[in-house]
Amino acid sequence: MYSKFVRLVDQLNDWVGKGVAWLAAAMVALTVYDVGARYLLKAGSVALQELEWHLFAVNFLIAAGWVLKEGGHVRVDLIFIRMSPRLQQIVDLVGSILLCIPFCVLVIWTSIPFVESSMSMGEGSPDPGGLPARYVLKAMLPLGFGLVLLQAVSEALKKAMLLKSRKEA
Repeated sequence: MYSKFVRLVDQLNDWVGKGVAWLAAAMVALTVYDVGARYLLKAGSVALQELEWHLFAVNFLIAAGWVLKEGGHVRVDLIFIRMSPRLQQIVDLVGSILLCIPFCVLVIWTSIPFVESSMSMGEGSPDPGGLPARYVLKAMLPLGFGLVLLQAVSEALKKAMLLKSRKEA
């Protein structure tokens, strides 16, 4: 049962990671176009600039679960690499349970009213010519941390299963 959950969460975040890679490519193309239009044609756009920021925010938030799966988040590697593999797994397990999972729950829990408020008033950009529907961007906050939460549970289960299998061997 646990292994099926782990596999599904890993597949979900792999799929999201691949999608976000394309989003990053779109963000680069949009930025090149925006800078070229602004400096070569003297034709800037608030909406394009906001879209760049929105794509960056979505990219950052939605990719975080995949980055956790791939082991790409920051840790104190100078200390971590000197630990035995078993101690590394224990540190990852305890870190997931005591730090990452509660933090994700807190962010999700506190961001939902923030998103609901934004949606209820149909919040858009305060800038003239800016993008409408800012609530869509704000909704990425609980979604992104939801993906991190799922991946943190998956990583904790992987470490626990690995530690258990080594203990039984």
